[in-house]
Amino acid sequence: MKINNRSGSVRFGASAGIGFGSVLAVTISWTAHHAIGWAFIHGLLGWLYVLYYLFKYDGWTWF
Repeated sequence: MKINNRSGSVRFGASAGIGFGSVLAVTISWTAHHAIGWAFIHGLLGWLYVLYYLFKYDGWTWF
């Protein structure tokens, strides 16, 4: 969705495409499983799968 503001520039909202959570979920899923089917399903779940993966699997760190 395009929104024109007062300065004339065009901004795009989150509904304009795939969200960061979905891209991150697909990337994590592909790295873990190497299966397109699972990557698609996890992409639909987005942030839910990302949080599940962080809490379920050991070995991740914040930095």
